[in-house]
Amino acid sequence: MALNRRRLLQLGAASMALAASARGAMAAFDPKPTGWRSFELVTKVSLPGGGETAQLWVPVPSVHGEGWMKPGAVNWESDADEVQIVNAPDTGTPMVHAVWGASDGPRKLTLTTQAQTQDFVVDLSKPGDVEPLDEVERARFTAATKLLPTDGIVKQTADSITRGKTGDLEKARAIYEWIVENTVRNPKTPGCGLGDISFMLTSGDLSGKCADLNALFVGLSRAAGLPARDVYGIRVAPSRFGYKSLGLKSDDATGAQHCRSEVWLSGFGWVPADAADVRKVMLQEGEGHLGLKDPKVVDVRAKLFGAWEGNWVGYNYAHDVDLPGSDGPELPYLMYPQAEIDGKRRDYLDAKDFTYQITAHELPA
Repeated sequence: MALNRRRLLQLGAASMALAASARGAMAAFDPKPTGWRSFELVTKVSLPGGGETAQLWVPVPSVHGEGWMKPGAVNWESDADEVQIVNAPDTGTPMVHAVWGASDGPRKLTLTTQAQTQDFVVDLSKPGDVEPLDEVERARFTAATKLLPTDGIVKQTADSITRGKTGDLEKARAIYEWIVENTVRNPKTPGCGLGDISFMLTSGDLSGKCADLNALFVGLSRAAGLPARDVYGIRVAPSRFGYKSLGLKSDDATGAQHCRSEVWLSGFGWVPADAADVRKVMLQEGEGHLGLKDPKVVDVRAKLFGAWEGNWVGYNYAHDVDLPGSDGPELPYLMYPQAEIDGKRRDYLDAKDFTYQITAHELPA
């Protein structure tokens, strides 16, 4: 039967309507760099009185992402005896460090930071003329860390996933797809997870949250010879594509920490990847527990290797972080405020006991 132009347009519109209905009337997830947005983060901390000394460490936006993030001003108000920006000794990770002496009353600090972001998208359809990665950077981002070994079962798994793949792009995509298909987001995992990938692979428990699943991508990529890094940060705005799981519901960002990842590919440079958010969409969107073939999942799975939305601010890339001035244990990463009273570390996952609150809002253009 012959179809005229009007009929073809009607069929096309009907097809688009059905796709939108299947996504729950959400826009297709399609990040594009459409201009810089400015955000302000305000972290208010109140440590309880008592004890001879208290210390506080708060991460600040410090990621300079070409084309997608620029850190801005850092300011604070505090009754601390000393407040300054310091760098972790081994990683160089910047943070605000406050020190108090003995006090019967609460110890307070308000930290205000700013950053500019936009959607991060890399065209993976064809390689371009990209300068090779600096050898110091390559060494740093292919090295093992305490929780991200690159030998043993990690190397064996990476070799299995990438067997028969040629070139950086094929290998990295294979690792990303393997993680999407084989891991599970566990809502009971404390915070963002620990990122102990050897334990995950040895135990067969491939569940967790962003700092577990994206750490697995980073560790497997490094074991396959690809420079890769976790990017620790925080969500600062709703998703403009309607995904409730991929953005803030309000200006309260106290529990909005999120780890993303990047991999360096020859001919492309640093490429964004966020397999953990694919699994988050599967668990939390719609009625929850969506399958891999659900249109909402298909959309984000296709885009989150090579792109992410600019409603998120990056703090740092650091693993195995020593807190300056502390004799306590090093941290697997620095994404939450940290504090000690008389040398005893506070529970950073208990914001009400700590006590801290983080708010985020977009500044006028």
